[in-house]
Amino acid sequence: MSDPPSCVAKTSEHETSNAAAAMDLALTTIQPGGGIVMSIELAWGGIRRWYLRKFRPGYVQRMLQTRQGHKGSLPFDPVDPRDIKYYRNQDTYWWADADDPFQWRESLPFVRVGLAELLLLTSFFVLLAFLSVFIWWPLSLPALMVAALVVYFFRDPKRQIPALPGTIVSPADGRLVQMEAIEDPELGKCIQVGIFLSIFNVHANRVSLPGRVISIRYHPGKFLNALRPESARENENLDVTLEATESAADPAGEPSPVTRKYRIRQITGQFARRIVCWVRPGDVLLRGEMYGMIKLGSRTELVLPDDGNLDITAKIGDKLKAGSSVIGQYK
Repeated sequence: MSDPPSCVAKTSEHETSNAAAAMDLALTTIQPGGGIVMSIELAWGGIRRWYLRKFRPGYVQRMLQTRQGHKGSLPFDPVDPRDIKYYRNQDTYWWADADDPFQWRESLPFVRVGLAELLLLTSFFVLLAFLSVFIWWPLSLPALMVAALVVYFFRDPKRQIPALPGTIVSPADGRLVQMEAIEDPELGKCIQVGIFLSIFNVHANRVSLPGRVISIRYHPGKFLNALRPESARENENLDVTLEATESAADPAGEPSPVTRKYRIRQITGQFARRIVCWVRPGDVLLRGEMYGMIKLGSRTELVLPDDGNLDITAKIGDKLKAGSSVIGQYK
């Protein structure tokens, strides 16, 4: 994939050192749980690189001239941006958007990190439906329905992102199932918001407030039903902590910058076993910007510091849309 978007700040050598310390060492790819599709895609990448070097040396040379960065911990020498897909969260090679011949994939109405699953799963079920026709045509209907569900699952609809400073948008599509006051060891007095995502929801995650990523922590675990309260503690999950700074007008009308730390937690479910997160410490994200996804049903939690200026407007049972539904406001 291409380099981070323009909203992502470049880090100094000192910041890079701090970012490395804040990055969980277990996160060597954007999908720490691995998976069959990921293994297939990485194996195919090796075949593709061999083919390109053997039969398209001119293309390989052109991509080499536009490649930036350094190899770092990357386990192979990449040919083009497709090779970096699973390593976007690592300090390694990258290509500018203008030099990425596959940048058009970002404009597709599907989440780009789910394109491989979309292609393989829909192909499998369409083929199954086709073969079922020769036995008894009604048998093809369930396979076609599953294929349609896979397409529906990986969709990436456009969202209208609120611009008012202090606005807290939902980090996920789904139903609001939890809202309680907690004492967070790092953030102090907080409000924790829990969102359940069914297989019918968009599973892309977006940041609730604009800010800089300061730490990422990965926790292996179980795969309990995401509706069960203990799933938040026992299931595999990934925490992204951000430092949000926005300028809001004080009573005198003067801009007053306020900095707060908050956390978004991606949690697997009974069937959702693949957490994806492609950001790393030091990245600066806009409100509502996509930073990851959870594949096939899950839970997302948002932990907000309750500093006396937090006004929660969403209610239990509300159906939310990531990036556009407003959960509350910092006054």
